[in-house]
Amino acid sequence: MNLPENIRILLAEDDEDDQLFFRQALVDSRLGAELTVLSDGEKLIAYMQNLADARAPDVIFLDLNMPGTDGKQCLRESRRSEIFSDLPIIVLTTSNCPKDIEDAFRDGANRYISKLLFYNGTAKYFKLLFQYDWRNMRCDAFAGQFSLLDNRTVLL
Repeated sequence: MNLPENIRILLAEDDEDDQLFFRQALVDSRLGAELTVLSDGEKLIAYMQNLADARAPDVIFLDLNMPGTDGKQCLRESRRSEIFSDLPIIVLTTSNCPKDIEDAFRDGANRYISKLLFYNGTAKYFKLLFQYDWRNMRCDAFAGQFSLLDNRTVLL
């Protein structure tokens, strides 16, 4: 399997248990990624505003339902940021509401994944996500594992 090395992953997630599950899935995947965790939307916005381009993550996993500045607002802000505008953003959330899905894609999400499915699949989803041209979010490796909405991946 041809997996990238030294991926810089940013996880914006307020729930400590979900942070732990994510970390464990990442360890189990053996990707060798560098993980930065931010526990709320305000921290993510501050991170985006204070980050030098050389230290930008390669991909963001974003929870929609965070207190204060939620993931929806963070997604919109990230797309207005020069550094983050083209960065792959994967929404990782408990919501399977069709409006949340459509809003996330409209606001610039590249992928939308249910936490339940992701954590039940643990490391295999990291491997699937990074097994293809993940920087451009082109997806051939997910065949049969997802639903497509206008060429966008939704894992529910």
